[in-house]
Amino acid sequence: MTALEERQQVVALVQEAAAAGARQAPACAVLGLSERTLQRWQAGETVGHDQRPWRPYAPPHKLTEAERAALLAVANSTEFGHLPPSQIVPRLADQGRYLASESTFYRVLKAENQWAHRRSERPAQTRSKPKALCATAPNQLYSWDITYLPTAIRGQFFYLYLFLDIFSRKIVGWQVYDTECSTLASAVLRDICQREAIEPHQVVLHADNGGPMKGATMLATLQGLGVMPSFSRPAVSNDNPYSESLFKTLKYRPDYPAKPFADLAEARRWVAHLVRWYNHEHRHSAIRFVTPAQRHAGLDGPLLAQRKAVYEDARRKHPQRWSGATRNWQRIATVHLNPDQTDRPDDSKEVTKPFIKAA
Repeated sequence: MTALEERQQVVALVQEAAAAGARQAPACAVLGLSERTLQRWQAGETVGHDQRPWRPYAPPHKLTEAERAALLAVANSTEFGHLPPSQIVPRLADQGRYLASESTFYRVLKAENQWAHRRSERPAQTRSKPKALCATAPNQLYSWDITYLPTAIRGQFFYLYLFLDIFSRKIVGWQVYDTECSTLASAVLRDICQREAIEPHQVVLHADNGGPMKGATMLATLQGLGVMPSFSRPAVSNDNPYSESLFKTLKYRPDYPAKPFADLAEARRWVAHLVRWYNHEHRHSAIRFVTPAQRHAGLDGPLLAQRKAVYEDARRKHPQRWSGATRNWQRIATVHLNPDQTDRPDDSKEVTKPFIKAA
């Protein structure tokens, strides 16, 4: 309801704005007013009085409080508590009872904040973010996951088990199997720990909540090897971004097979070639464009220092071509996994880029 003084003030403001060169439609939009209402006010139709009734309107056929309470009691009863109104009303009619129409049932339930899936559901559970982790050297923080590889038989897949060192981005272990299970994953992990000479309590292994990741055999292997587990929240792929990003890199390669793999041996040959390319040829953007193998071996520091010297020499020769500092070739010393916002350093921006989950 708009008071007389407010309507007169609105008309005056719009006229003032129009005199200053403003258009009427934008002026009305700013005031939250329709142009048709303004036109009526300007014509004097309702400037003197608002024609809407002041009294609140209540439908004469509105349910009484007793009828409303009876409706809610039926809707929440043991017999009907799991059914929607579209099922309740016909059943009541079969019993010779009529309380209200289906739309009234819906309206009353919505007003009481009871309009939801009317079935037994597990109470909502609070899921906290995984513990923030970081690595300052290789063989401190791993992540792993399993992805599908297509086969010649529709609906059947090969499974690529892939373990990644988050600090160096090197693929430290992989294998292709025709099934998913924690026993096979445990075998791959044992081989990694032996080749990398992993000591107890040296490595944290992060994974999602899949069956192979949380299977009894895998958990027993982690405990026996002294590898500390870390898990993502259920259905939150962003908690395991490095493995997901790696799968996207592998599957968007130009040489990704256009046809399904004929057998397990062919899939393993292709993955072996891909891992060699990724570890020894691919210049990774998040680690200053060195290869994962170079960073894993500690060779990235001298290489980046050499690049910096090359850029400084080029700047000395042609200073007019440089408006500021040369390219940043500083080595990234710390890599974070699921960092807290308050503790995130500036260099973590290099490793927290958005990714697209690969199938």
